[in-house]
Amino acid sequence: MANLRTSAIICSVRSHGEHGAVVRSLTPENGLVAGYVRGARSRAMRPVLIPSNIVQADYRARTEGQLASMTAELEQSRGPYLGEPLASAALDWATALTAAVLPEEHSYPQLHLALSALLDAICSAPSAKGWAEALVRYELLLLSELGFGLSLDKCVVTGSLVDLAYISPKSAAAVSSGAGVIYKSKLLPLPPFLKKPDSPDWDDIFDGLKVTGFFLKRHFFEDRRNDVMASRTVLVDRLKRVVA
Repeated sequence: MANLRTSAIICSVRSHGEHGAVVRSLTPENGLVAGYVRGARSRAMRPVLIPSNIVQADYRARTEGQLASMTAELEQSRGPYLGEPLASAALDWATALTAAVLPEEHSYPQLHLALSALLDAICSAPSAKGWAEALVRYELLLLSELGFGLSLDKCVVTGSLVDLAYISPKSAAAVSSGAGVIYKSKLLPLPPFLKKPDSPDWDDIFDGLKVTGFFLKRHFFEDRRNDVMASRTVLVDRLKRVVA
């Protein structure tokens, strides 16, 4: 990618040098793209380079493999939602997760669509329940796109297609109620909405977050980048306070 002009979702901004920053953004066709923005800390650019904002981005590099220089024009600002603790935490987690785990310049069009829809829901849904389910589904999709999808169609022990109640943390596969009853303290819950369109209650949503959180930590954050996973803990704690 030597030159590119595209819409992009800002996912992370890391200061670099005295005035610049390396900005990672998710694009529709080119996946996660990094670029160096001069003057990123200026008064004019700070409101533009907010994670979750949508920008029109121009990338230019002299050679393939070189970190591109990036300029950005604001298309959609989500800055007003940073003053809302719950929405801010959700925007922060969704974008930080994306920037932390996706390899650069690999196309993930379904993830781009899903992240865009999730961020819209966070900012427009009348209540947190309107986007919390979408967050679980986005985390599941991300796991699947990166090769760590869950197998929830049948029981890994008996092959049964019905009465699926648990998920094996070892195999990431479903376990039926009968096969898992003896080991249920060691198994993860399988909320029904992960298998079929449903309207989950909060208990199911938190079970879903428990499942995706377990596998995200295992595959991406076990021994590194604990600060990224910490932002998820903040979000889940805030959700629990809202529901309580």
